[in-house]
Amino acid sequence: MLDIHQFTYGEDNYGVLLHCRNSGDTAMIDAGDAYAGELALERTGWSLSQIWITHHHDDHTAGLAVLKAKHNAHVIGPATRGKPLAGVDQQVDDGEHFSFASREVKVLTTPGHTLDMTNFYLPHEKLLFTGDTLFAMGCGRLFEGDAQMMWASLSKLMALPSDTTIYCSHEYTATNATFALSVDPDNQMLIDRARQVTDLRASGKPTVPTNMSLEKATNPFLRVGDGAIKTAINMEDKSEVEVFAKLRKMKDNFKG
Repeated sequence: MLDIHQFTYGEDNYGVLLHCRNSGDTAMIDAGDAYAGELALERTGWSLSQIWITHHHDDHTAGLAVLKAKHNAHVIGPATRGKPLAGVDQQVDDGEHFSFASREVKVLTTPGHTLDMTNFYLPHEKLLFTGDTLFAMGCGRLFEGDAQMMWASLSKLMALPSDTTIYCSHEYTATNATFALSVDPDNQMLIDRARQVTDLRASGKPTVPTNMSLEKATNPFLRVGDGAIKTAINMEDKSEVEVFAKLRKMKDNFKG
């Protein structure tokens, strides 16, 4: 059985510890803050054995050197595309897999936010770690890739089972919900979810994890083929990639 401990650091980042009770193995997904990571390990009493890095941005890697040295952890990260990432023991690429606690972890490259963005999927557990690719009701900004690249990456994730549990790396859900309502105002499931998000955040509770079924129903970046959204943004006759690109630009400039 796997246990999951999600912890916060920075303004809105999430780190995750994944622990196998039988083997005692523990993986940390991203290592953006060594102090927060150490505190999470102390609170759980787990011993760190692996670190999985989703991409090279500092808020995902700043604590890597310290955590790796202290725990002698095996670091698994993306194949180099653009900026090199120091400290990675095992580079992985799309379609490859590795083992954690006798479980298969599939590697899904999802470029768009960065060129090296990598997601990790445990098929038996239907568990997905999306980094900054897919957020609850949102997706990552296009810092290094383009709209076509990011839409292909999101489409890859959408092909996973609808009951897949999703851990993303930021607590952006409240602002994402506000934007989603601006382009999909008549979506009752979205309206209900936005209210739930407001209540959760008012109570200081996380909105992550989410799941693929919920995202397909309420995340506008996964609903670019929906007629109501196309009409709302005057893109009725445009392709899915074009609609996605327009939504992403709108979100970048959104002031709501």
